[in-house]
This record gives sequence, structure tokens and C-alpha cells, in this order.
Amino acid sequence: MSIQKHMSPLEVIRLYPCHGSTLTSLLQSRLNRDENRPLIIFNEKTISWKEFAETKNKLAQMLLYKGVKRGDRIAIMAHNHETHVLLLFALARIGAIMVPVNPEFGVQEAKYVLNHSGASGIFCSALTYPTIKQAIQEFHKEPWFFSMDGEIDQVPQMVQSISQVEKIELPEDVFSDDICVLVYSSGTTGFPKGVMHSQRNLVLCSERQIVRVELQPDDRCMCVLPMFHVNALFYSILGTVAAGCCLVIVGKFSASKFWEIVAKTGTTQVNLLMAITTILARRSREEFVPGVKLRCVSGSPFTKETMDVFLNEFGVKRVIEGFGMTEIPGAFSNPYNGPHRLASMGWPGKHPDPDMVWTQARVVDDEGKDLANGSTGELVVKIPTMMKGYFNDPIQTADAFRDGWFLTGDLVYRNEEGCFFFVARKKDIIRRRGENIAGAELDRIISLHPNVLEVATIATDSELGEDEIMAVVVPNPSANIVEEDIRIWCAERLAAHKIPRFVVFVGELPHTPTHKVAKFILKKDSSLRARAIDFQDVKVVNSEGR
Repeated sequence: MSIQKHMSPLEVIRLYPCHGSTLTSLLQSRLNRDENRPLIIFNEKTISWKEFAETKNKLAQMLLYKGVKRGDRIAIMAHNHETHVLLLFALARIGAIMVPVNPEFGVQEAKYVLNHSGASGIFCSALTYPTIKQAIQEFHKEPWFFSMDGEIDQVPQMVQSISQVEKIELPEDVFSDDICVLVYSSGTTGFPKGVMHSQRNLVLCSERQIVRVELQPDDRCMCVLPMFHVNALFYSILGTVAAGCCLVIVGKFSASKFWEIVAKTGTTQVNLLMAITTILARRSREEFVPGVKLRCVSGSPFTKETMDVFLNEFGVKRVIEGFGMTEIPGAFSNPYNGPHRLASMGWPGKHPDPDMVWTQARVVDDEGKDLANGSTGELVVKIPTMMKGYFNDPIQTADAFRDGWFLTGDLVYRNEEGCFFFVARKKDIIRRRGENIAGAELDRIISLHPNVLEVATIATDSELGEDEIMAVVVPNPSANIVEEDIRIWCAERLAAHKIPRFVVFVGELPHTPTHKVAKFILKKDSSLRARAIDFQDVKVVNSEGR
């Protein structure tokens, strides 16, 4: 069944039966419209809604057979794949929890997340399996594995195992408030925090995405952002399901193939990040395919350059900027039909149901008192999709809230129109390639180098508009060490997007009266960038071959 009329978000929601705010009930309510229409397109393969639902149930039965129980955490570490979507819904069907892990993680990073989450099983690819095997060597109980693609010695393949599973009765005691996903987000402590979200949170955020980009039942939504990230999970995947449309999965972003894929798949909507939009805007126009159906691109933030290119050269009808966090997804955006304020967070978000209270936002001072429009202060938020807390971390969970308001740690201001603008990060966070990176984590890793006395990693400007990482290092004066040694050390222990681009050696670091490194002083010192070694065009191959 084809729908030609452009529908309002409320009309899209009302096209389907009411549901119980679980992922299973959401899927079922959308399934009945036309079960043979495509739900997923991935690697020349098309999966219908009916096929997806049947495979999801078989996967859920296989998980039960493996002994997965309500509340168990199951990890997936791979580049974008149909299995991410299947596993999310299969685990939700039995009340278990998916832990998506960055496939670019090194051994130590993977070890921390897999150990902290207590993952009892892991879905992996042939590419990520060697890293995982090293990461779990010291675990008291080794998790079981399933291979998502290709053959791995002594590891069962998921597809074959699903085909052989016997029918098992699926449980009925699954509820909308059950935690269904654990997303790890960098924090200022140097260790990632596991952000817990319920099934209701995901369902509400999926419906919110319909408002943000006015998703239509006939849309084709491309997912190029990594599926360990809230943006891909909550907006691309679940927005597609909520609107009842089709998801185009791209394993990994490729700038040279982007427009070819958009044209070939009939993509109409995509979520991007600033670095990606900048890259696409600056690449050769010979790669662009005229006549593509792409009508809406959402991302944050856009520059005037990228906005003009996408609207005027690429012919995209809508470019939507917004703001959210792993803890508060779907919080802000510029309205689909305007007004649009360039480089803004936008206005507090809305749900398709006009009677549902969505984002409540305030700008406050350090004592929590409200500030007037135009004044800069910390953004605090209440939203129905607010996280349920940090996994196994009651102290940081308590510190993240004040009187029921989530403390974002971001400094913003609100203009007279009610539009919000980001000013700076209150916490020690570096924003690079769309990811929040804790400076404290990098400090901790680099400080472990035997020839480093002290280190401070700070953000410095990038040509792509986000941040680059600069490591300011005090080396042991009696040691034989060069800047490249720091890069190699990081490459062996960190994901690629966390490796410092700039390394500079100094005799000492400035400190506060409480003996903490005064990073704000370093950030003001322009001579550091001028003296630093720039590794932009240097590829470092670590001991794992990455």
C-alpha cells in the first residue's frame, strides 16, 4: 500500500493501532499495515516486515535456549548490520538488555565495557572477534559467542543456529519500563558510564523522531552513523519502525560512495554529524548524483557553508539541526517547518501527541537559580525519555540529577524566541567525529606510559568544525622519548577517534591551588598548537593491526 499524501506526525501515529509502549507491541502495530513491504535494505538484501518479525522471534527463542534470562546483558560488537536491529527487538521480547559496543575499541576499552556490563553473551564479527578474545582473557566466566558474518573457529554462526532452533514459548511478563538497552557514554571520570534506557523510552523517542523530520510511511531512512550510538539506535532504527517505513543500513560511512548509495536505495532521509556534512560539502561534485530523492538531513550543528551546499547544491528540502544526549535523547531541534536558527540547538522538542508534555528546559546558575534570556548558564532538562540511571553507579546517577532535573553539564543561553544556543562544555569533554571523549580517560591512558611524568589532553580547533585532540605531555627528562611514541602508545590502547592528532612536549603543566591541572590555562596558550607535532596525515598501525 502506497501513501502519497504528506501526513502530519499525528496522522502518521494514528495510521497504526495503539500499542503497549514495548518494542514488541510497537513492531506488531506497524507490521499489520502491509507485512510484505520492505523494512530493511542491507548489502543487496531486502528484509520484509514479516520476515523480520519471524526471524526476531526465532532469535528470541535461540537466546532463551542459550539460557538468557530477564535482565541479562548481551553485547554486540560489530559495524552496522541487520543483526543490531534483530538483536535489539529479540532481547526486548524476552526482557533482556542489549549492550552495543564500539567496533573500533581496543582491547582495554572493550574489556572495561564487557566486564562492567556483565555481558553473558557476545555477538561479534570476524573483524572484532580477536579484540574481544583478548579482552575477556581474565574474566572469571567467559561469555558465549555468536558470529554475525563469516566463519570463526569454534564460534557458531547466528544464521545457522537460528535455522536449527526448536520452538520455545516466549514469555509474557515483559513490560514497558523494563531496561532494554545499555549505552556506554564517556564521562569526566575517565571511565565510560552505562546509560540505562527502558523500552518506553525507546518507543517514545521513536515517535518523537517522526516530529523532528516528519517521517512518512513511504520514507527510506539511511543509517550511516554507528549503531552503538544513540543517534542510530533511537532515531534511525526506531524512527523507521515508528513511522512504518524502510531502513537502509550502511555498514560504515564512505564519503566517496555516499551519493551512489542514496541514489541506488532511494533514500529520502538521513541523520548525519557535523564532520560528515563538512566532508560531503567539500568533496568533488562529480560524486553527487543529480535527481536523488533525499528530502531531509538532520544533524548538529551545521555551518552556513554546509547548510548552503545541502540546500542549494544538493537540493535537500529540509536541513534540521537539533541537540540531545545519551541521557536525554530527542530533547531539542529546529522545527521541521521553521523557524530555523543556524548553529542552534533549536527549541524544546515535541511529541506527535500535542497533549504530551515533552522537553522542559531551564538555564540555571551554579546554585540552580533560573537565569534570564541571553544569560549563559547550565542547561537542565526534564523529558519523558530521560535515562533510568547509570548502570551499577548510584553515586554518579544521584550526582546527575537535582530535584528531578537532569544536569547536562553544558553551558547554553536562550534567546527571546525561546531558541537555545550551545556555548561551551562545563565538563572536560572533547567532541570529535560525533563522539564525546572524556579528557580524563585520555589523561589516564597516556599517564601510564613509563616515560610520561604528567599529561593533559585538551580540545583544539578542527578544520571540520568539531574538536581535535592535543596531548600536552611532560616527559621524563632522563628518558629517550619522542612525540610519535605517545601516538603509538595511544593507538595500542584507544579507538582511532580518541588518538591525539597533536602532541607537544612541555617542561611543566600549570596547576590550580588544589593541585589539579589547569586545562583552561593550556587552552588559552596558542603557542602549544604552533609547537605541537601534527599527526594528521600519519597512519599509526598498532599491535592489533588497526
